[in-house]
Amino acid sequence: MTQNIIFPRYMEDTDLELVRLKLAFPSKLSPAKLAAPTPLLPPPPSSSSSSFLLKQFFLPTSLPLVPPPPLPHPSSHPSTANSSPTRREGGWPNAPLPDPQITDDAPYPWATTERAKVRSLKDLLSSGIDKIKGDVQCKRCDREHQIEYDLQEKFHEVDAFFTENMDNLHNRAPPGLMSPRLPNCRICGQNNCVKPVLDKKRSINWLFLFLGQMLGCCKLAQLKYFCKHTKHHRTGAKDRVLFLTYVGLRKQLQS
Repeated sequence: MTQNIIFPRYMEDTDLELVRLKLAFPSKLSPAKLAAPTPLLPPPPSSSSSSFLLKQFFLPTSLPLVPPPPLPHPSSHPSTANSSPTRREGGWPNAPLPDPQITDDAPYPWATTERAKVRSLKDLLSSGIDKIKGDVQCKRCDREHQIEYDLQEKFHEVDAFFTENMDNLHNRAPPGLMSPRLPNCRICGQNNCVKPVLDKKRSINWLFLFLGQMLGCCKLAQLKYFCKHTKHHRTGAKDRVLFLTYVGLRKQLQS
């Protein structure tokens, strides 16, 4: 059924004809089909799949609360200020350290437990000790044996020498004491060849060397060891330290 359309008078004949044609033959493409295509979207996930994706790709908004560890008991971990004192090795807490000048046992019957100190002459004689022995070694045959000295006889000999020559020594040992004449070897029969056995400083037989006037055979470090533990000046040349060693032992025997 054709509709009668009234067109305005100002339109020309050609324009009117075009309008009639458009109305008589409408376009095959509808306005709905000419609209912009909608993008393809995936279907909305189901409730089960969405929860799975949230668990896989999203962290939980809140972490589980873990209770803190219990505090240690004060008795099991005492503070530093109130901690008990540490036990010293071989003693009770706060026990004094052992005196380095005191040994457990005296190395010889005529020595004391203090290092580089001998008993007095009076104490030795009252205890029945009148003979002093010492180990020696021959420089020729390398044989070791012992030499025995009479305590009173040898002491008076050394004491008389220092009493007569003290003013002329000038606090220095004479050459005769620096390089003493050594005893003869009773094994091989050689003269001036027996030297005292000197091993450790703690085991030096000081009284034996004093009576035999063989302190000069000691090294300077051994003589300084004696002066150190007897509170004597230990610096200087060997003749000075040797003099102080003789004077120190002489004083110990006279005490």
